[in-house]
Amino acid sequence: MPKFLAALIAPALLLTAAPALAAQAPGETEAATETSIDPARLASARQTVDYVFPLGTYARIMNGTMDKIMDSMMDSMSKMPLKDLAGLSGVDTQKLGSASLAEIMEIYDPAYKERLKVTTHTMMAEMIGLMTDFEPEIRDGLAKAYAAKFDAKQLGELNAFFATPTGKSYAADSYIIMMSPEVMEKMQAFMPRMMQQMPAIGEKVKAATAALPAPRKYADLGKAEKAKLAKLLGLAEAELEKQEAAKAKQAD
Repeated sequence: MPKFLAALIAPALLLTAAPALAAQAPGETEAATETSIDPARLASARQTVDYVFPLGTYARIMNGTMDKIMDSMMDSMSKMPLKDLAGLSGVDTQKLGSASLAEIMEIYDPAYKERLKVTTHTMMAEMIGLMTDFEPEIRDGLAKAYAAKFDAKQLGELNAFFATPTGKSYAADSYIIMMSPEVMEKMQAFMPRMMQQMPAIGEKVKAATAALPAPRKYADLGKAEKAKLAKLLGLAEAELEKQEAAKAKQAD
């Protein structure tokens, strides 16, 4: 798959996962460990998490409708003018026309739409597995965050509400609703807008870091630094020298 297609898919995947990843904390909390939290309070917080983020939540969030959401998002992004996408990598877009990525890819790869669909579905399936495996860690972090944010009385009131039919219904879908079609429709509209703004954002970053010293090249490093770098990379110094010389020649 072309590099720019991979670059296109990655932010879309992150955007769809963002609401789920944002579930890690219910607001700003102080750093907390189990030893610094009253055990009874932490137990109440774990009960709260059982209501709002039970095991299997990631699968519920991402299964079923996520493939449709991703297909819609990728279709929308592929219809953007290529110059908007190319601007993300700092390429001069002045000479680029108004053709979309889809129009160009249909020439290079007649099967590109199906390839993109299969790719995103496969990546999403793998993400579901990874996020489900990590879910117990998220639940543990959530419990500590709730215990740090809310006192024992507040946690008791939350759990009492979540035990009611209305509270139970709300809690079960409180994070899921972030991935509802109504919300994702707005997020899909945000992606093209964000990508259009990235070149301008990049220029602001460039201006903000202008006063910093430029990154050094391999040739600028001292002997000890080169040796340390080779060790960190797991390469012999001679091999690193050879690789860097080839890179420098290619850049000229």
